Amino acid sequence: MNKLDKAFELFDNYNKRSPEHILWDNVDYPVEYFYAVKLHEWVARLDPLADESLLLASRCQHIGRWEIARKSYPDGRVGYLKWRSDLAKYHAGIATEILSEVGYDEQTINRVKQIVLKQRLKTDSDVQTMENALCLVFLQYQYDELIAKTTEEKMIDILRKTWGKMSDPGREAALSLQYSEQGRDLILKALKED
Repeated sequence: MNKLDKAFELFDNYNKRSPEHILWDNVDYPVEYFYAVKLHEWVARLDPLADESLLLASRCQHIGRWEIARKSYPDGRVGYLKWRSDLAKYHAGIATEILSEVGYDEQTINRVKQIVLKQRLKTDSDVQTMENALCLVFLQYQYDELIAKTTEEKMIDILRKTWGKMSDPGREAALSLQYSEQGRDLILKALKED
């Protein structure tokens, strides 16, 4: 087994410990494992020539996410942003341990960490590809569930922010997805108001 496959195996085994599960196409998956695989698939679709660091980052972007609960931080935007920042560092730390164990060099590990931490988002094409893929995973697999528990006004705001995070390739892919009628209507409203 090569280093990439070994790293994927270790990332996947870690994420398979996720306590929450998702049922997709009648198959039960640990949530974080499912989303890691889908994120990796989107990165590979958006950038068929993605280098190894980007592929590694795509598979460990949210590794161990369940281990730091949102409710352990204060409510509101400041608490949310602190949680997200701490999570990113936590993911990068786990990734560093696993990649070191597999035998990756320091340069590759540092590059994976840069992508996981989303450093230089608008100027680093790999980081932007990751951001596009994250938005696409949300739109394809989490969007309809969020619609059901969110007001239209808030949903439009979320969609506008999501759209703003993506570059043109991400937006083109987003427009090609199949949405529920309500989901499609909300996207059209969000883009019209933008």
